[in-house]
Amino acid sequence: MMHNMLQKAVGNAMAMGPVVLVQGMQLKRPVDVVREPSLLVDDRRTILAAWASDFCAVESKPALRRLPGTPEPVSIDEVQFGLKELDRRYGI
Repeated sequence: MMHNMLQKAVGNAMAMGPVVLVQGMQLKRPVDVVREPSLLVDDRRTILAAWASDFCAVESKPALRRLPGTPEPVSIDEVQFGLKELDRRYGI
């Protein structure tokens, strides 16, 4: 019972972390995160990493990811491209 409660709490924290960072922003696609000037580079990476995680996978469609607070799912390839573009732009 305690293990299930802990898993639920961790899941809720994972869902809320990126959502808090994107509240009030019009971020629909991973490239929007890369281009958002008001976010720190580390925050951009956090959002994209969360978006790429299995936590955001669409049930029965593992190639799609949906970050809470975004209007529609995107492909994992698009999220990975966003991470690579962030690396390219900032020499990470």
